[in-house]
Amino acid sequence: MIRIDFRSVILFSAFLRIFLIIYGEWQDTHMEVRYTDVDYLVFSDAAALVVSGVSPYKRSTYRYSPLIAYLLTPNSIIHRSWGKVLFSVSDLLVGFFIRSILKLQGVSDKICMYSVMVWLFNPFTFTIGTRGNCEPIICAMVLWIILCLMKGKLVQAAFWYGLVVHLRIYPIIYALPIVLALDPCYFQSGKKPVLRKWSSGAIKAALSSTTKNVSERVHKWGVILRLFTKERIQFGLLSGTIFFLFTAIFFYLYELEFLHEALLYHLTRTDPRHNFSIYFYHIYLHYEQEFSLPEKLVSFLPQVILQLVLIYRFRKDLPFCFFLQTVGFVAFNKVITAQYFVWFFCLLPLILPWSNMKLKRGLLCIFLWIGAQTHWLLWGYLLEFKGKQVFMYLWVASLLFLAVNTFVLVCVIIHHTCSPLFKPLEHVNRTKSTKYKQWRPG
Repeated sequence: MIRIDFRSVILFSAFLRIFLIIYGEWQDTHMEVRYTDVDYLVFSDAAALVVSGVSPYKRSTYRYSPLIAYLLTPNSIIHRSWGKVLFSVSDLLVGFFIRSILKLQGVSDKICMYSVMVWLFNPFTFTIGTRGNCEPIICAMVLWIILCLMKGKLVQAAFWYGLVVHLRIYPIIYALPIVLALDPCYFQSGKKPVLRKWSSGAIKAALSSTTKNVSERVHKWGVILRLFTKERIQFGLLSGTIFFLFTAIFFYLYELEFLHEALLYHLTRTDPRHNFSIYFYHIYLHYEQEFSLPEKLVSFLPQVILQLVLIYRFRKDLPFCFFLQTVGFVAFNKVITAQYFVWFFCLLPLILPWSNMKLKRGLLCIFLWIGAQTHWLLWGYLLEFKGKQVFMYLWVASLLFLAVNTFVLVCVIIHHTCSPLFKPLEHVNRTKSTKYKQWRPG
């Protein structure tokens, strides 16, 4: 029987990505349909403008932080595939971080390996970086933040959190669960947080008494007073400072153009192009009319309600909470493209060891999700390439895709064994003290 170790998996994954980058160059040269993502051409053009001393926002549809353009300046100096290599390296880093997070939680080597492979050999993920999309960088940063929190490195976590929100605004949804996780029960000055270890047995029974005791202490001393802790204030101030520092620097360099394209555009975006979102058809029908600001923001209401419910219920199980938040955020977003799926695919391996879903149910969820997406793509092909007026059918396909996403999300929740990421320090200290009292010399 062939033994597969982590090093072999990483090496094979690296060669696979190198092959796809080289193949992509060949396909772009010899075939009508390009392998390279359109966004990569936008990144490259913006980077070329930066090299020539011009604002990256002179490139139409560039709506990202200038940092992305800066990172890709070697495209104009070294080779045009530099960015693809950078994104693919970030893709591999995600695999390293997944393994590190699971190992810290005591997950067995075998399950760790399977979980990492779910990311590294997912067709959605190994093509996204090689086609030139920047999402693997964001995914790597999100996982690094989780890893820093687990190790008690709050300064590092705050720095990278402020930076990742600057790069891509969507991780702002993680702010509340992170702040709630920095509870004095888990984080105290001079002490590392204690992680709850994974086990193949039942976890729920072991958690009930501890969770109950913690909630009683919180009620006793007052929730409001416990919110303003040193760790929470430190994290909020540092991450906010990093976000506003980078924003201020680029506002100084590129003025309102940067502010609108990189930040405000994503809050009030009304895109008439067809996409997986259930909102696209309404926007398409009324695009020539001027939407008021409340109309542009009203679509955030279902997202906000869903986020608050998920955070309230699953905030202690931080990786699982992140995963549910991201799936819910993407499913109800005004614009949904395939690259957004990577946002929660990087978090999926972190929750698999705690799932008791049977293989048949798991395959059903996968086939339903892929089937609903394929059904949508069929109508999208008829509209985009054949010029058929199938907007209504495409909208119905979007509704079906939302229904399937909701079904899969519910299935994942039902078959997940919730386990708080951290152990209360008081509980740990009390357990050690009890063991010491029970032991008495001769």
